[in-house]
Amino acid sequence: MEDHQIRTLLDLHDQILDQEDGYWIKIEAWEVEASRDIPHGIRYTLTLHAPSGKRILGYDNAHAVKVKGKKYSGQRLPFDHKHRHAADKGIPYEFKDAHQLMVDFFTEVDSVLKEVRSK
Repeated sequence: MEDHQIRTLLDLHDQILDQEDGYWIKIEAWEVEASRDIPHGIRYTLTLHAPSGKRILGYDNAHAVKVKGKKYSGQRLPFDHKHRHAADKGIPYEFKDAHQLMVDFFTEVDSVLKEVRSK
């Protein structure tokens, strides 16, 4: 992974970004020792919140997610994942690099905000 991509993500740690109409984004990212579960060595949580503070979208690698319909015994469960709504337990997200993570997250933020504002 290119160093400037990692640095950009890490520089955004603890940032709150206003998205108008009370919606906001929180970014957390910090370096950890690379491991089997976090091979890229970055812990992250990127979340979009409603005016009430409720998370309505999130990308993170805080825990493994169980893939529906598959047996888990002996399988490596993905840590990189996204939550598509508040009740979503998470679906796997294929982490390519820090830049693509931010592109994917902000693209989905735009889509979610467009949808909630059209209601």
